[in-house]
Amino acid sequence: MIDPYGRRITYVRVSVTDRCDLRCIYCMAEDMTFLPKREVLSLEELERLCVAFIELGVKKIRLTGGEPLVRRNIMSLIEGLGTRIGEGGLEELTLTTNGTQLARMAEDLARNGVRRINVSLDTLDPERFRQATRWGDIRQVIDGIMAAKAAGLHIKINMVALRGLNEDEFDRMLAWCGQHGFDLCLIETMPMGEIEEDRRDRFLSLDVVRARLRLRWTLKETSYRTGGPARYYEVAETGTRLGFITPLSHNFCESCNRVRVTCTGKMYMCLGQEDSADLRTPLRAGLGDEALKQAILEAISRKPKGHDFVAERLHQAAVPRHMSVTGG
Repeated sequence: MIDPYGRRITYVRVSVTDRCDLRCIYCMAEDMTFLPKREVLSLEELERLCVAFIELGVKKIRLTGGEPLVRRNIMSLIEGLGTRIGEGGLEELTLTTNGTQLARMAEDLARNGVRRINVSLDTLDPERFRQATRWGDIRQVIDGIMAAKAAGLHIKINMVALRGLNEDEFDRMLAWCGQHGFDLCLIETMPMGEIEEDRRDRFLSLDVVRARLRLRWTLKETSYRTGGPARYYEVAETGTRLGFITPLSHNFCESCNRVRVTCTGKMYMCLGQEDSADLRTPLRAGLGDEALKQAILEAISRKPKGHDFVAERLHQAAVPRHMSVTGG
């Protein structure tokens, strides 16, 4: 699959649910209305869709949510996709999680071919964690992360930079990640979905954060890439990596190789654009796999050059859908 700008699409992020057991302040409203179950693809439909992408050349699939591990029987999908890892199929199956379910599921993930996971963790302070997630217990997440480490999973911590919440914690988080051998990725808040706060109050440019970190840490340029939007540095003092995802201060679209599919079968060719393709209809219309693949290819032909996130427009959502709907 090659888009209009010559970029080969080899990475798809698939949301398996819009539901989550936390309510992070930059992601969801506290009183969320979730999708009716009939609108959400079954696990069998999700697997069929993923297989179509694999047969079209996708090498990496990331399962997302909401929180993917709260989806009932999610391991059946992971087991099925795990059999597709290998020559001529997937090179990597991974997921992004908030960590709350990892303590009981980490070993099963490793057993079914998952080698690397991203865990969202914006603070190491228990009270701040509860504030950021509205009701989360950080002990549950830390226990899950350590269970994943014990199961042999490579862990990257995703930390959203939030003014007034965690801007004094970046050194501490980087040191903690270095202690445990985790990579760290810092992320600017994105203007997606209506929330109860004004994002301008929370936005923190990672240019500022990087400059502060350089006062203590030696950040060495690296060509390391995961297929995602992060730009990485090697931290000399720890030997781990530090990534920066900067949708607002620095556009990262030039090498985009990914698309996103929601749990309802909508395919978004760009996180920051509203154009989408309906893949649920061909999945449920009794059409063959070729019709499904043609729908995917037609959508790829409309993939835009880049998103429209601009820091100056943080007062309004660039797109109305929440990140949890698209797939975090």
